[in-house]
Amino acid sequence: MANKSGAEGVEKIGLHNLSPAPGSHRSRRRVGRGPGSGLGKTSGKGHKGSMARSGHGGPGGGKPHFEGGQMPITRRIPKRGFTNPFREEAQLVRLDALAKVAGDDVTVDTLIAAGLIRAGQGPAKLLANGEPTRAFTIRGVKVSAAAKAKIEAAGGRIDG
Repeated sequence: MANKSGAEGVEKIGLHNLSPAPGSHRSRRRVGRGPGSGLGKTSGKGHKGSMARSGHGGPGGGKPHFEGGQMPITRRIPKRGFTNPFREEAQLVRLDALAKVAGDDVTVDTLIAAGLIRAGQGPAKLLANGEPTRAFTIRGVKVSAAAKAKIEAAGGRIDG
């Protein structure tokens, strides 16, 4: 028995009766299927040349580094330098932003709670931008030399 909806006898929409809108779908091009198809023999690619070959799509397409036989820039320029895979980029915190921290203790957890750094995005480091609003105790956070001088001048201290 078919599912009918209401008195007018309209069938419910389901995966078994879906179809694309008329004219919205073209059938794929079937190349290399004989001379009667119009796309036989060379399959619409003409004769010879890079556009007739498989893989390389001719000038400006296909091979990313191909420059028409000229030595590619990736081979012309010498390799220099070194990228350290273990480098950790510090999250920078200004001294004047410490006013958002509740209490006088500054740790990684209090900086995350104040929204000054994000968890799991690398270590925090205090920079000497601005002036500290009160005496802070810094624990487990990297501090620049100038920021250390400003914190100690304001009566704060840095505990390793």
